Amino acid sequence: MAARLELVTEWTLAAPIDAVWAELSAVEHWPQWWPYLRAVECLSPGDARGVGERRRYRWATRLPYTITFEMRSTAVEPPRLLAGEARGDLRGRGCWQLTEIAGGTCVRYAWSVDVDKPWMRLLAPLARPLFVWNHDALMRAGGEGLARRLGVPLLRHARCEGGGVSPARAGSGR
Repeated sequence: MAARLELVTEWTLAAPIDAVWAELSAVEHWPQWWPYLRAVECLSPGDARGVGERRRYRWATRLPYTITFEMRSTAVEPPRLLAGEARGDLRGRGCWQLTEIAGGTCVRYAWSVDVDKPWMRLLAPLARPLFVWNHDALMRAGGEGLARRLGVPLLRHARCEGGGVSPARAGSGR
């Protein structure tokens, strides 16, 4: 039985949308600014926009375990949307949405995944709050790292309830 996690994070950065997009779309550079991300490996290129690209991500966490999964890009709409499907220790969909706002950019990440590591599946009914806390800590570190990379303040980090990945948008292939 799978353990579903619906996780939504928002960052507000005092940076223009194009600068934020440039960093988020350069996935191969994430380990330079995102603590806990140990490696990103390109497994296969996608089309000219990056749709269909496959990458393997290896994450350390605040807790004593690692997470490895592959992500296949399903939608790339510069400078507003990056979406993909994950498989591995986590299986599901993720979607980055960028919105230009007064004084910066709002970045929203929706992550709707099933936990596929056997021990995590087994413990999920009890450990779910720890998994959510861990995800939030990694996302906060990512927001802070991205802000440092851009040389701007992270104005806001928030874990939001509900509002998971939009399957139509995340898997549109546009």
